[in-house]
Amino acid sequence: MAGQVVIDEEECIGCESCVELCPSVFAWDEDSEKALVIDGADANADCLEEAIASCPSECIEVE
Repeated sequence: MAGQVVIDEEECIGCESCVELCPSVFAWDEDSEKALVIDGADANADCLEEAIASCPSECIEVE
């Protein structure tokens, strides 16, 4: 994968699975109670595909 990782914040249900599976790309935003993409995150991180596949709301993509 290459590009920029994006989360559709409206679709995110705050399950935190992406944060647990791929902490080098995703972090938890206490204010919104949703995941966010870490600035400068590596879209080629080994854990990214698993995090995308495990997202129950399918709100993560690489542009």
